[in-house]
Amino acid sequence: MRYIKLGRTGLDVSPVAIGAMTYGEPGRGHPVWSLDEETSRPLIRHALEAGINFFDTANMYSYGSSEEILGRALKDYARRDEVVITTKVRHTMRPGPNGKGLSRKAIMTEIEDSLRRLGTDHVDVYMIHRLDNETPLEETLEALHDVVKSGKARYLGASSMHAWQFAKLLHLQERHGWARFVTMQDHYNLLAREEEREMLPLCADEGVATMVWSPLARGRLARPAGQANTTERAATDGAYADMLYTKANADNDRQILDEVGAVADARGVTRAQVALAWLRRNPVVAAPIVGARTIQQIDDAVASLDLDLTDEEARRLEAPYSPRHDFQGISDEAVLERIKAGIPGYADL
Repeated sequence: MRYIKLGRTGLDVSPVAIGAMTYGEPGRGHPVWSLDEETSRPLIRHALEAGINFFDTANMYSYGSSEEILGRALKDYARRDEVVITTKVRHTMRPGPNGKGLSRKAIMTEIEDSLRRLGTDHVDVYMIHRLDNETPLEETLEALHDVVKSGKARYLGASSMHAWQFAKLLHLQERHGWARFVTMQDHYNLLAREEEREMLPLCADEGVATMVWSPLARGRLARPAGQANTTERAATDGAYADMLYTKANADNDRQILDEVGAVADARGVTRAQVALAWLRRNPVVAAPIVGARTIQQIDDAVASLDLDLTDEEARRLEAPYSPRHDFQGISDEAVLERIKAGIPGYADL
């Protein structure tokens, strides 16, 4: 494994991260497709043996069960100072007041709960899962700064939002001398490239590393066109999870998937390896977040690091792409309401 620095930090990470949303006791948030602890542990161990040291989770994944499973496995199979753990805060963890959001109270409560579940005294990157429009930005950022200064997090990160919003957060952190975001976790793959417009150039200019969620477009890029919804998860997650892969983009998506297959066949590799290798061509991408359910998926992710696409292959993969509706920065609740209302661009999800 060839480790890289995370953005402008001195932190060494593998250029592949394991997404632990896949691991969580069924019945605690993802009752159908999440893997229980007995099934999850061999996958986490295999990732470590392959040299992966980068693990991403969140407090809301299976309502804490993901953190518990990941924490116990890492404690048993790895040295704490050799692994990099990220977790997130923002979404609902319990009913009633202060059970969600990015207020000082919520952040201070949730970091303690995450550390307890993970079985560690610190996380390496503490991330805001989305923005909280009901809490002043200054309150959130100062609380996050205090989490870092207390030693409970080494660095800070953010996740999907509009580029102008992220620029504002970075400005406020610089203005007040608060700990700065060093990572942006955003949605980026061959079928969803809207982040190339503003967010990725902003991150490149600011020295912020990106961690890519859904790097295989919910598995679409790993299989031929027409087989996108054959997995248990795809069949049960609902419309919101597929918000960028609409009927309006079906023809373009099919062309891209055909090109992925053609490049994979010519190289004698898997489609997943091609799609992940394409992401690595962008220097602002530190690591795709791979929600591996099988040993083979981990091996594909690691093997993609040895695959260097040519400029011509990249051109073929990119040429069919067409712009699509941008949902970044919109809350989950707002997207769902727009789906229900049949608003154009949402109605065909």
